[in-house]
Amino acid sequence: MRPDTSVSRGAVARIDAEPIISLTDLSVHFALRGSALGRLIGRSSGSVKALDGVTLDIQPGEVVGLVGESGSGKSTLGRAVLGLAPVTGGSIKFRGREISTLSESAMRPLRAKLQMIFQDPHAALNPSMTVGQAISDALRIHGVPEADRPAQVAGALHRVGLSPVERFAPKYPAELSGGQKQRAVIARALSLGPELLVADE
Repeated sequence: MRPDTSVSRGAVARIDAEPIISLTDLSVHFALRGSALGRLIGRSSGSVKALDGVTLDIQPGEVVGLVGESGSGKSTLGRAVLGLAPVTGGSIKFRGREISTLSESAMRPLRAKLQMIFQDPHAALNPSMTVGQAISDALRIHGVPEADRPAQVAGALHRVGLSPVERFAPKYPAELSGGQKQRAVIARALSLGPELLVADE
């Protein structure tokens, strides 16, 4: 992250608890694509340091906000924590367990505990699924029994203010306003009962 990126913390953390997430000297670098000729002769095209040496602990119950200009690495940090951006160096520990080096198959069981609310709700929702189907499908993927899904879908929609549930669950994304789409994406993330929720703006 750039030096002008700052961290704002809530006041609800249990300071004596083990951090839920612990980042140590975390770096994410992206290679620049050079010309075809440069690649043929082995010339390095360099890299962009999206994150470089980030160290941060987040306690259970704590709300942490990253503030910085566009391109300062905020989204990259969130994606790296969830295993969606490749880590170049450093460590990411979830409840004391190193996760930055896990394979996709090893990371999959943790996906329900680590959820992200993406910046563009329109792109995050499948246009061919209703809101209820989108949330139910996320529950199915994470092994929630079919009999339990309707109640969890209803609870998640009610929690984000998309009620009455009978009105919003059958709607397709195209039938929702921008704010309602954002709430639907939040409901999908909350339905899994995550221990860490990363909200990208």
